[in-house]
Amino acid sequence: MLEAQKPKTITTQAMEQIRQLIFDGELAAGSDHLESELADRLGMSRTPVREATLMLAQQGLLKVRPRKGVRIATLSLKDMEEIYAVLTELESLAAEEAAKAGYTDKDLGALKEAIEAMEEALVREDREAWAVADNAFHDELVRLGGNSRIQSIVSMMSNQVRRARAMTLYIRPLPVKSNADHRAVFDAIRNGEAALARESHRSHRQDAREVLIELLKKHKLFHL
Repeated sequence: MLEAQKPKTITTQAMEQIRQLIFDGELAAGSDHLESELADRLGMSRTPVREATLMLAQQGLLKVRPRKGVRIATLSLKDMEEIYAVLTELESLAAEEAAKAGYTDKDLGALKEAIEAMEEALVREDREAWAVADNAFHDELVRLGGNSRIQSIVSMMSNQVRRARAMTLYIRPLPVKSNADHRAVFDAIRNGEAALARESHRSHRQDAREVLIELLKKHKLFHL
C-alpha cells in the first residue's frame, strides 16, 4: 500500500508560490520586495514567507537583505554556463549509474511516461505541458541514478535553469530534438548501455545549454 502523501507546510506552499511568481516574471529580476508585501500577496503571515525566502536564497533565486526585504536575482550568463557545466556532468553520471542498475520496464515506467507526455505536448504545441514533463524526466533520471548527493546538488541548481527556460520557452523552436534525445537516453538505460547513456545525456545537455545561452544573448535576458 502506498504511503499517504504528507500535506505541504505553509512554508513550502509559500516557497512554491514565490518561486512560480519569479518563473512567471511577476517578480521581475532585480526588483525589491518587502516581506510584508509578499505576505499580503500570498495571503499569509510574515513568518512562513521569511522562511520561504531563506530557502529560495539558498537556491539562488533571490537575495535576502536584512531590514530591506528581498531582491530577485538577475540572470548571469557566467552563472548559467557554470550551472549547466555542473548539471551536465552530474546528470550524465546519473544516467550511467541508472543504466548499470538493471532496472525493469516497470522501474522505468515514470521515465517513459515523462517522454510520452513530452511527445504528446509537442503534438498540441503545448510548451508549458512540455516543460512540466521535461522537469519530470530530469528529476526521475537523477532519482534512478541512486546517488542522494547528486540529487541534492541538482535540485539546488536546477531552479535557475528552469527559470531561464521559462523566460525563453516561447521564443525557442519547438524542442523536437530534445524529445529525440530523451528517447535515446531512455533506450540506453533500458538496454544497460552505461557508456552510451552517459554520452547521450551529456550531448543532450550540451545542446540544450547552447540553445539557452544563445537565446539569452539574442534577447538580452541577462546581466553581465
